[in-house]
Amino acid sequence: MLKRKVPGLENHAVLYLIIIIVLFAGLPAGIISCSEETAMDNTSYNKLSAEEERVIIDKGTEAPFSGKYYNFFEKGSYHCKRCNALLYRSSDKFASGCGWPSFDDEVEGAVKRQTDADGQRTEIICANCGAHLGHVFEGEGLTDKNVRHCVNSISMVFVPDKEESHPAKAYFAGGCFWGVEHLFEQKEGVISAVSGYMGGSMESPSYRDVSRGKTGHLETVEVTYDPARVNYEELARFFFEIHDPTQVDRQGPDIGEQYRSAVFYTTDDEQKIVHMLIDILKNRGYNVVTKVLPAVTFWKAEDYHQDYYEKKKQQPYCHVYKKKF
Repeated sequence: MLKRKVPGLENHAVLYLIIIIVLFAGLPAGIISCSEETAMDNTSYNKLSAEEERVIIDKGTEAPFSGKYYNFFEKGSYHCKRCNALLYRSSDKFASGCGWPSFDDEVEGAVKRQTDADGQRTEIICANCGAHLGHVFEGEGLTDKNVRHCVNSISMVFVPDKEESHPAKAYFAGGCFWGVEHLFEQKEGVISAVSGYMGGSMESPSYRDVSRGKTGHLETVEVTYDPARVNYEELARFFFEIHDPTQVDRQGPDIGEQYRSAVFYTTDDEQKIVHMLIDILKNRGYNVVTKVLPAVTFWKAEDYHQDYYEKKKQQPYCHVYKKKF
C-alpha cells in the first residue's frame, strides 16, 4: 500500500529544527556545558535501600509491629529518612497498639496531607521532600488531640535529645557559597549551613567588598552539625567531593581570590584530618591546592545569599558531588 504524503509535514519539520537551533544558540556555551556536567536530581537526598525506596518513594507500607520505632519511647526527635527534615518530637508520640509508630501532633509545617491513591484515606508526606510517611486518622479518641499520625518506622531517623544538645561547627570555602551551602544542607547529620565570609582583615564585610577581591575574605560556609550523626572527617571528605580542590583562586566560571578552596580548622584534630585527606587525594593524582587555615571570625553574608538555590528553585551550576575517596 502506498503511503500518503501529509501536506506541509516537511515544512513543519524544518520549522521545529529552526526553533530548536535558535533556542540553544541563545544560551552561553559555558553555561550549557556546566549544566550538563552538574545537573542534580534526587541524588542530593540521602541514599535509600531498596526496601526504603519501596516505602518512601513508592508509597508502600512496612509490616505491622516490625518497625524499630513501634515500641520505642526514648526522648528525642524524629527526622525524615530521605532529607533529614525534622518531623515529630517524642513528646507527641503515644502507644496506640496499631502496629506502627503513632503521633498526635507534628512539627509545625513539617508534614503535608493529601488524599491517598485509594481515594479514602489521608496520606501524610514530608513537606520538604515529599517522602511518604504513612497516613493520618482523626476522631478515634485515643488522645486529647484526637489525631493519630500512623508513620512507617523506615521513613524516619530518631535523634536522642542528649545528642542534639551539643552541636559543632565546621568552616569550608569551596567557591561560590551558594552551591557549597546547598549541598551541605542535604548531608545527613548537618543541622544548618550558612553562607558568609572568613579569612580577611575587614570587619563586617559586605558582598560588594569581598567581590572586589581586596579584603582577603573567602566565600565560606559555616556548617553546624550533630557529631552523633556525622563526624568531622565525613564532612571534610564530603567537602572535597562537592568541589574541585585543584583549581587556583576559582571554582568553575567564578574567578577571584574570594573563590579559593580552603578549610578553616578550629582544633588541632581538624587540622590533622584535613591534611590526611589532602595527602590521600595527592596520592591518587589530585593536585590539591586547598589552603588549611586557622578559623577566625565568621561574618554571615546578606540574607539574600542564604538558601539561594532553595529560593530560586534551582540547582548549583558549578558544584556537584563526585566520589574521590
